[in-house]
Amino acid sequence: MTEEAIVQGCLKQQASAQKALYVKYSAKMLSVCYRYGHNREDAEDMLQEGFIKVFSQIHTFKGQGAFEGWIRRIMVHTCINILKKNKKFNESVDILQASGLHTRDEVVPSIIQAKQVVECIRLLPIGYRTVLNLYAIEGFSHKEIGQILDIEESTSRSQYTRAKAMLEDVLIRKNIIQKPKTDYLIAASGSK
Repeated sequence: MTEEAIVQGCLKQQASAQKALYVKYSAKMLSVCYRYGHNREDAEDMLQEGFIKVFSQIHTFKGQGAFEGWIRRIMVHTCINILKKNKKFNESVDILQASGLHTRDEVVPSIIQAKQVVECIRLLPIGYRTVLNLYAIEGFSHKEIGQILDIEESTSRSQYTRAKAMLEDVLIRKNIIQKPKTDYLIAASGSK
């Protein structure tokens, strides 16, 4: 079944088209939900709620842009709404815990898609993980993240900075990346 046929069938609420849409996109969208959920069960719940929204809002898809991208945006917003509703986003990390962490900007973006890194991202507190996912993976701006999460743009920026630092610390502890050479850092700081 072609994408256009799936969309047209879903508009007519045909079960076969809805099943085809689910089969075609569920695995990709589960991976999106998995990045936001606490565990696989949460991700599956998010996925189901997301597809309910996809089916009920299919009439709003105007054929502008990729259909998969449209579905993905619905999934991301569904995940965020579930986190906000359950107040899981408000879980925070002590600022003192994150204050000693420093990050090298080139480390995180270059390896963000690796499976090991995604698993390490899941170890971050939900607030940090959510902002990191929205900014680094989904491509939202800090202003957009602030609007989505009902937080200040500056809060999004600081959460992202702390998330990168914590992620780098986790990646170093799990030997996924190397710790920066302290001699270089000492020499660099001493020369200023």
